[in-house]
Parts: sequence; C-alpha cells; structure tokens
Amino acid sequence: MGDDCQPPGPPPQFAAADSPQARELRLAMVRRQIEARGVSDERVLAAFRAVPRHAFCAPRTSLDAAYADHPLAIGQGQTISQPYMVATMTEWLAPGPDDRVLEIGTGSGYQAAILALLAGEVCTVERLPALAATARERLAALGLANVRIHEGDGTRGWPQDAPYNAILVTAAAPRIPEALLEQLADGGRLVIPVGGRDVQQVERVTRHGDRFDRRPGEGCRFVPLIGAFAWPE
Repeated sequence: MGDDCQPPGPPPQFAAADSPQARELRLAMVRRQIEARGVSDERVLAAFRAVPRHAFCAPRTSLDAAYADHPLAIGQGQTISQPYMVATMTEWLAPGPDDRVLEIGTGSGYQAAILALLAGEVCTVERLPALAATARERLAALGLANVRIHEGDGTRGWPQDAPYNAILVTAAAPRIPEALLEQLADGGRLVIPVGGRDVQQVERVTRHGDRFDRRPGEGCRFVPLIGAFAWPE
C-alpha cells in the first residue's frame, strides 16, 4: 500500500477535545454501527475512529447520546446524521487524498471534519449563518485548516472553486440540482439523497464527459434541501 493510501490518524490537536471514555464509545460505534453493517474502506473507518463526534453535538449532549445509533438535533431544525449513514455516504463518495470536495449542508461540521481527513481540500456551503459560525469554530478548534465554510444557497453549489472531484449533499432534494452536475469534474462522484420530504433514496452519480451514470443506493430520511433548485423554505 503506497503512502497515498494510508488511513489517516487523528491529528494531535484532537486530543484536547477527547477523553478515554469518548474514545472507547467512538471505537465501539465504528465497530458495531459502521463496520458491522458493511462499511469496509479502512481510510473511512480510520477517520470515524479519529473525529470526536461529541464535539459536534449540541451543548449538554451526553457522550452516550453522541455515539448512539441515531441522528441528533443540533438546532435550527437541523440534525447531525446517524453515524452509519454518514459513513456509508462517505464510502460511496470515495474521496481521495488529492481531491477537492464540495459539501452541501455544513450543519454541525461533523461530515466536513470526516472529509477533511480524507481529501485534500473541502469546500462546504451552509445556508444558515448560525450553523455556519458554530461549525467554523468547531473545525478551527480541531485545527482542520483544509476546510472552507461558505454561507449561501447550496442548491447553486459553489461555482467559484469548481470543478470538484466529489460532491456530497447532506440534505434531501426532490431532484438533483443541475448546478451540482455542472460543477462535477470528469470522473467525479456526486452522492445525494433524492425523493420526497419524508422518505428518500441515496443516489450516486458518476460523470463521464457529458454522460452522468446514476446508481441508486439505500433508503434514508434526511432533512429537506432548501433553496432555489430544491424545496422552498
């Protein structure tokens, strides 16, 4: 295995946000909730073992709740997704160490932190200023300097830094926004939940020149993607 394929280890500065109890719960989370359900990419698993999920939860969330097998409310009507769903979408996205990744829906910043350990550069867009500000503080406290958070309508993508090798959408759209397809690099992957407001299906789109190959994944339930090219507010 070459150096570029080595799984990431936790950056030293993560220790300040961690504890032996949290690490034990996190390792159990990865083993029971993620590995046991078929996620096998070692780089992805290592990132989930490293990132302190509790640091991205709402204040006063217990450690047991932070590492439990369900989404958690983070305010503003948004959630931090179930660990397994974050992991399986990340594995499907397959971010490489030199990739530029676009995330739509920063939320708590947890998914961006995972991507920061797996990709060269992460650009993430959040429509709610309060969430963007909190995520920015959390990521800065962990020393993740390869993430840039922008405020705006994620259904428009972030054309200033396009194209992207990988695009991950963390909210559900009724259809795939055309702007995201346009900003996907040749050979790039787009992973997004698509469907109604209550039930959706994860889809992966791979671009081959002007052709976009779509592959359906498993069912899911995400908060709605709000914006000009998805659901109205």
